[in-house]
Amino acid sequence: MSDDRPDPDQLLARVERDTAKAKRGRLKIFFGAAAGVGKSYAMLLAARERRAENLDVVVGLIETHGRKETQALLKGLEVLPTRQIDYKGTMLHEFDIDAALKRRPAIIIVDELAHTNAPNSRHPKRWQDIHELLEAGIDVYTAINVQHLESLNDDIGQIAGIRVWETVPDTVFEDADEIELVDLPPDELLLRLKEGKIYLPQQAQQAIHNFFRKGNLIALRELALRQTANRVDAQMLNYREDHAIRDVWQVNERILVCIGPNALAERLVRAGKRVATSLRAEWIVAYVETPSLQRLSAEKRDGVLRILRLAEQLGAETVTLSAPEISEAIIKFACERNINKIVLGKPNRRGWKRWLLGSVVDVLISHAHNINIYLLGSPQTAENGAVETEISLFRKSPLPGLQQRPINKPKGYYSRYGWTALITLFSAFIAYLMAGRLELANLVMVFLLGVVFVATHFGRGPSVLAAVLGVTLFDFLFVPPFYSFSVAHSQYLITLTTMLVVGVVISNLMVNVHSQAKVAAHRERRASVLYAMSKELAASQSEEEIVRTAVRHLHSEFSSRNVILFSDSNGRVVYPKQKSIPESLHGADLSVAQWVLDHNEMAGQGTNTLPGTEAIYFPIHNEDKVLGVLALLPVNLRRVFLPEQQKLLETFLRQIGQAVTRIRLAEQAKMTQMQVEAERLRNSLLSAISHDLRTPLATIIGSASTLLEGEGTLQTQDKLDLSRVIVDEAERMSNLINNILDMARLDAGVVELNKQWHPLEEIIGTVLTRLHKHLADRPVKVKLPAGIPLVFVDAVMIEQVFINLLENAIRYTPAGSELEISAEISTNAVECSVADHGPGIPKGREEQLFEKFYQARHEAAQSGVGLGLAICRAIVEVHGGRIYAQNRSGGGAIFTFILPINEPPPVMELE
Repeated sequence: MSDDRPDPDQLLARVERDTAKAKRGRLKIFFGAAAGVGKSYAMLLAARERRAENLDVVVGLIETHGRKETQALLKGLEVLPTRQIDYKGTMLHEFDIDAALKRRPAIIIVDELAHTNAPNSRHPKRWQDIHELLEAGIDVYTAINVQHLESLNDDIGQIAGIRVWETVPDTVFEDADEIELVDLPPDELLLRLKEGKIYLPQQAQQAIHNFFRKGNLIALRELALRQTANRVDAQMLNYREDHAIRDVWQVNERILVCIGPNALAERLVRAGKRVATSLRAEWIVAYVETPSLQRLSAEKRDGVLRILRLAEQLGAETVTLSAPEISEAIIKFACERNINKIVLGKPNRRGWKRWLLGSVVDVLISHAHNINIYLLGSPQTAENGAVETEISLFRKSPLPGLQQRPINKPKGYYSRYGWTALITLFSAFIAYLMAGRLELANLVMVFLLGVVFVATHFGRGPSVLAAVLGVTLFDFLFVPPFYSFSVAHSQYLITLTTMLVVGVVISNLMVNVHSQAKVAAHRERRASVLYAMSKELAASQSEEEIVRTAVRHLHSEFSSRNVILFSDSNGRVVYPKQKSIPESLHGADLSVAQWVLDHNEMAGQGTNTLPGTEAIYFPIHNEDKVLGVLALLPVNLRRVFLPEQQKLLETFLRQIGQAVTRIRLAEQAKMTQMQVEAERLRNSLLSAISHDLRTPLATIIGSASTLLEGEGTLQTQDKLDLSRVIVDEAERMSNLINNILDMARLDAGVVELNKQWHPLEEIIGTVLTRLHKHLADRPVKVKLPAGIPLVFVDAVMIEQVFINLLENAIRYTPAGSELEISAEISTNAVECSVADHGPGIPKGREEQLFEKFYQARHEAAQSGVGLGLAICRAIVEVHGGRIYAQNRSGGGAIFTFILPINEPPPVMELE
């Protein structure tokens, strides 16, 4: 009897999915076949309906294309301002995601899901902006045309003759909570186009003769309808699964073809293909492997594999099910996949055999409700040679390059029967010792115990022999007349018959239990292998680590040397450059691997493509493209192509593809972040330099031209003042350029410190001397402890730190305010500080002050490039110290840097 209880793993997955959805915003996509069908109009109508329900609805971005009826729907709706970006002289209006996150409405409209954002935006694509909004818990309405789906890009390019470059991954479409199809017949759409409701008249004429041809619109409409139908079908399956509905709903044609290890299998597959084609239905070919079928010969298993491969070539989905009963597995699978038609062969059993042993067909007809059953009979053949002909049809070579081998008895085959005889004789000896003390029924248990032991250790054949031998010895030794095979009373016939039947039934049950235990152990081992590989792949930080992990696990599971090949920048397959792996395959045919990479199909030994090569080549791909190729040199083709092993290999390849995709996306995100940061720094540098160079240059040019033009009219003092201005501004430019060069040298790590023992008071005195002009109107208070020791530093560098800190204080504090320089000594460090009495540091910006090109905005501030404090931090860190800034309790800011004292200073000799 089948178990109708829900799968706990499915219940847990459903709970986790519902929990994740509850935290995430809902995505509704308005889906159409082409521009002009009314997606934006329908989207705004839905938004106004939600607004009428007192929901907070905001328009983040809408493309009205100048259509008056669409623009009229914007009245009464809040529209967020767009983000304007100047790109190559053109002003672009982009969706402002930061404003949307700050506004945080209940529903936001963001049109053009497939749009590509302007350079230097947070995300390259608008669908990524929408993903961030959904993760923030905001519901989103958006729109897209069918030609923008990634999986349909090539097909639509072939139909319309135009390549669409802006695409959206199918997963975005599939993960949407709601899809609303906005449909319009081609004739009405063309009429709207001619009336100028879609494009301007000149553009409309070009569109009619290109993309908007009626044939194109019909094809696009069919694709849009099919995508929507597939989406609805997936929603229906999810609903059935969530509500544990087992009855089949007749909403979509889905055919299941059931095959077995017989000559009818190939005809069933071809018949199923014809039925699926005539109904335009999805079809699945299933093979149910029961414990008895698991003991098939290698020849018959190869035959099943050949039929499954044939079904895949004809376009079917193939599955291999494992269950004790064929009918139970078929009914369960049909209910899970909402199968409404089953195709299988007529039962071979006739008469009393069918009545006694039953038939899969009879069980399906009785229990498969709301499912149509189609039976295919065997063709009528001549009496002589009919069976031989059918068997020869099934014994075709299952795989190209797979040679037939003679079926040999396994080692120890006959010894099992010898042990069976000995165990039965031992059971008879034990029963003989017990005879006279116990009833005959107890002696029967001894023989049955021997049958159980034989069935557990030696299989079905020996266990049946044990049952027969046990009955014979029991009759000969314990049933009157003794030592004879005759029976004195008819009641003993019932005893012997029951004993034989029970022995045979027990032997079959024990063999099936033993077989199922082996299958369970195999599945557990396979699950542990997959878990171990997925765990290691998840921890891998580079493609090289992924390749090493994958090659090792593939070699361990399939006992085959293998290599994973990737393409270079030109798209050509090349061998990996990393160090050779012991399990790696050398000498793979790169031309075959290139073919596999280009066509996304496996090739090589055992396939229909290039079967003469030694290895088998499998594509490694993700949802979008082929990432690489696995070349595997099998020791035994059956180890690779058996259905369960093939599924395991496909899972391996899928995990490898996901791991490679994860690494590449992480590297791409890192490179993008670096490019954004580099662009930001470049823009900051250009902005700062352009401003801070232009001002002194203008002053120098003005002063120099005045000196030149007023040679005879200027007084001596005026000339002196102008010359002083030129020198000051030139020094200012020199300091600016020196700061930039110093920062570049520090970033590059090419600075060599000239560390010597120096008195700290001399360093501070040199700094004050160099800055005497800038400090002329400012009191400077220096506070140093008595007996301060020498410091082991690069004096020039530390002087620069003090100079930058003091210049920063001069720039951001009122004129005439006091500055303070102090130092404190501890056992292993010296702490130096520069304090001021200015406005202080904005809260939360203490660390940001030390970033390159950062400039605080304050009305007392003078111009600067924003590198001074960054240079201070770089110099202090080169010395092994640290620097930080904080506000003083009495007002103003204090900048402190700490330099380590790693060894005691030398003792100075007295003069």
